[in-house]
Amino acid sequence: MSIDDLQIPEGAVVRKIVHVDMDAFYASVEQRDNPDLRRRPVIVAWHGPRSVVCAASYEARTFGIRSAMPALHAARLCSHAVFIPPDFTRYKAVSLAVREIFSRHTDLIEPLSLDEAYLDVTENKTGLSTATRVAIKIREEIRQELNLTASAGVAPNKFLAKIASDWKKPDGLFVIQPHQVHSFLSDLPIGRIPGVGKVTERHLLDAGIKTVGDVQAMDAETLEARFGRYGLRLYELARGIDHSPVVPNRARKSISAEDTFPEDIRLPETESAIRRLAEKVWAASRENARGARTVVLKLKTKEFSTLTRSLTPPEMPGSADGLAAVALSLFDRVELGADQLFRLVGVGLSNFQSSEEPPLFSGGDEASEEDRLAYQQVS
Repeated sequence: MSIDDLQIPEGAVVRKIVHVDMDAFYASVEQRDNPDLRRRPVIVAWHGPRSVVCAASYEARTFGIRSAMPALHAARLCSHAVFIPPDFTRYKAVSLAVREIFSRHTDLIEPLSLDEAYLDVTENKTGLSTATRVAIKIREEIRQELNLTASAGVAPNKFLAKIASDWKKPDGLFVIQPHQVHSFLSDLPIGRIPGVGKVTERHLLDAGIKTVGDVQAMDAETLEARFGRYGLRLYELARGIDHSPVVPNRARKSISAEDTFPEDIRLPETESAIRRLAEKVWAASRENARGARTVVLKLKTKEFSTLTRSLTPPEMPGSADGLAAVALSLFDRVELGADQLFRLVGVGLSNFQSSEEPPLFSGGDEASEEDRLAYQQVS
């Protein structure tokens, strides 16, 4: 397979992309800072009957424990696991130190969460001759300076680099050269494509599509007819086509915080939790000098149905109390009856006018899911 097979536009520069993913980040920071936790199964999660796993060390993962798993289930899988409540102030400080290492090599850094980022090293600041050498150097600096490990993937685009970084985890490096793209992708299970969740994977399997090679054997028209615009995206990804650039300082889409209650409660009883969450969201938005225009209230019912209500007021609140007041005013638009019980509430800000940092959470991959769930504190 040649570079032409990637359908790179004429005159375009072939990018050199590195995706760096810290290994079991939250749990690894805990093990690094407390020698008693090393080589032990560590689970980062709040205590509580409805808490979920934010992160699990690789020792814990051997028992089948994964991010987003209910903490009670994780405890049953590994009764001797050590549970540690998350410390996001510390994790963010370490994340910034990792980011500083990235910045020595390139200014084109697109963080996805606290523990992973894309780097465009087509031209690097340290004069290293290949993207692979840049990735090796970054991993060495993380290990030597922070006493942590990171896995990295090197490829011609973001899509492939993301897959590559997961290929030899933990503490691994994998490189996909342009001429290897087609053969590398063909045998991959379709679920390995980033963005193919369980629902999409089920639809694809029902259509007889089990591997990326199955997609490679289909034409664009057939895929579009079956799956709409996503079918065209599948057609491109199956052929290793991804022209999306590394975008530094990506605009934040939202800031949010959630609470899962120990017991289901009625809507008026969620007020105290909403006020606490508003304080957290307000502190985060002030710290990052954001200008949001929309307030969001999220609720999950006893039956696990999720609903959101939002409001874009003529003038945004000027305090945490004002944010809470707007969120509470959205109660009037929750028409489920006075006896409806709720298991979770969330408060958020969205529709930002400008941004200088990446989103706190972004969907699709495990690390982002860890970040999202980590902000769900048990009330």
